[in-house]
Amino acid sequence: MLDAVVVGAGPNGLTAAVELARRGFSVALFEAKGTVGGGARTEELTLPGFRHDPCSAAHPLAINSPAFRALPLERYGLEWLHPELPMAHPFPDGTAAVLSRSVGETAASFGPRDAGTYRRLVEPFLPKWDTLARDFMSLPLTALPRDPLTLARFGLVGLPPSTWLTRRFRDERARTLFAGLVAHVMAPLGGFATSAVGLVFALAAHSRGWPVARGGSQSLSDALAAYLKDLGGSIHTDYEVKRLDDLPPARAYVFDTSPTALARIAGFGSHYAHYRYGPGVFKIDYALDGPVPWTAPQARTAGTVQIGADSSEIGAALRAASREGRAPDAPFLITVQPGVADPTRAPAGKHVFWVYGHVPNGWTGDLTDAIERQLERFAPGFRDRVLARATAGPPQLAARNANYVGGDIASGAASGLQLMLRPRLSLSPYTTPHPAVFICSSATPPGPGVHGMSGHNAAKAVWKRLRQS
Repeated sequence: MLDAVVVGAGPNGLTAAVELARRGFSVALFEAKGTVGGGARTEELTLPGFRHDPCSAAHPLAINSPAFRALPLERYGLEWLHPELPMAHPFPDGTAAVLSRSVGETAASFGPRDAGTYRRLVEPFLPKWDTLARDFMSLPLTALPRDPLTLARFGLVGLPPSTWLTRRFRDERARTLFAGLVAHVMAPLGGFATSAVGLVFALAAHSRGWPVARGGSQSLSDALAAYLKDLGGSIHTDYEVKRLDDLPPARAYVFDTSPTALARIAGFGSHYAHYRYGPGVFKIDYALDGPVPWTAPQARTAGTVQIGADSSEIGAALRAASREGRAPDAPFLITVQPGVADPTRAPAGKHVFWVYGHVPNGWTGDLTDAIERQLERFAPGFRDRVLARATAGPPQLAARNANYVGGDIASGAASGLQLMLRPRLSLSPYTTPHPAVFICSSATPPGPGVHGMSGHNAAKAVWKRLRQS
């Protein structure tokens, strides 16, 4: 009998399997798709030689993840590549605010009235960032905080809505960039703990940047899989699990799946009936005949570029998708241009380009024209660079990855208390009604993003249970 079976080979499932195998447990991992990866895959979606990331592309949380930093993934081929700027937010007048590795450069891009405010906001946390990241990403308490005072101070700043925090800024440039950071988790700007979301992304950039993985996000998944195999774990792909009886006997079963899928597979009935899914996204992967022709020079060297004219436009786009049930007229866009750091992603002189906008959960329309109108506002002539595009709305994204219910790439609404208390209100969110069944997906704390910490935290709960039995 195996010690543990893991279902789902996304970053969290792979991390949970690795953590258990590192501690001497026998582990087998089962994945419905033909390759491992989940939200960290790389495929030729458009033309030969153009390597796209269907979901995650830039990785501020991965490079800062306490779980990944403790693993020898570089030995298995993972290499982080850094653009000159982690992120830029251009404005219609051709200027841009930036999120730089340098706090000073970032603050200066906001203008003199907000430079000092930004420094005072982030500088107290930067010297203690590694400890803070570990403590924050281990909530609820899967480990005692190493620095409870800093964590409490971060909570005082981070728990209020981001709209409260941005009142500290006097000008729109800082407010807009920060609103864009919050929108990465598709949460309304006025939601609980959204200040913490923006701060985490900013601190991550100042600490270690927002890199891409050489060759694509698949490199991270492949490194985790190779390490798991070296530890003695086995991986079985093209293996869809519809019920627990489909799996071999084991002392524990760990699911990197949505709560909905787990309830169906394990027969938990309505246990997760109150779990909410958030807005979906409409994603386009482009093959381009050259770099994006941004008007703002800073955007040309940034790995990630946020698109929203101001904080009001960003807020309106989020409200339309999450509360009003419609696609926004001017969608807020998150874009990634891997080629500024990794020229291997496309043939010489060509580029891949990654972009998505928010839409209602399960939306079946086509946002291509609205997205490209937005891009043309900040990069005139963009359409002339397009060689091919691959579009995916919520139904297509859910078909690619069953965890993206209704196209929700956060695997559950990141709003209200559910931003932190997911998938249910519980001090032990990784356990389930069955003592041998656990959940480790992004539907558990610390939530969405490629960081592996949900898998890491769940593995702790599993090995404690295994050692007791």
